[in-house]
Amino acid sequence: MTLEEIHGQEPVPAGHDWMQGAGKALHELLVSAQRRGCLTAGVYESAKLMNVDPDNVTFCVLATDEEDEGDIALQIHFTLIQAFCCENDIDIVRVNDVAKLAAIVGPSEESGEPRDLHCILITNPNENGWKDPALEKLNLFCEESRNVNDWVPTITLPE
Repeated sequence: MTLEEIHGQEPVPAGHDWMQGAGKALHELLVSAQRRGCLTAGVYESAKLMNVDPDNVTFCVLATDEEDEGDIALQIHFTLIQAFCCENDIDIVRVNDVAKLAAIVGPSEESGEPRDLHCILITNPNENGWKDPALEKLNLFCEESRNVNDWVPTITLPE
């Protein structure tokens, strides 16, 4: 008997298609949010935004590479951001490839310099709400992941 059977929960589909669908949805969401001006990148910028206007944040992406795994300060920031997101019902995912994120999001528009992509927030600038199909898919993915106690699922971005 599995843990899911004991609690009456269905496991998250473990197939490649489910994860690939989440990665594609994340890619679409990032592109759409950037086009709409609803994307905040950077650990400190994200923390400031969450402190000022947490109700406006709809989704959070935490990203690391292998060399970031040993960065204790970054891991502490991630822990605090995760706690804040859980407390404010903000869905959150991890991505293990900052280079793919950089290819999607690109450099800072103001300076053209590479930006800190360790934390990306998607905000909702309209009072009536932003209904993006990719965001809805990711919200469902996060909900399904929580059903099997994976509170911060890792998504692989498509090539």
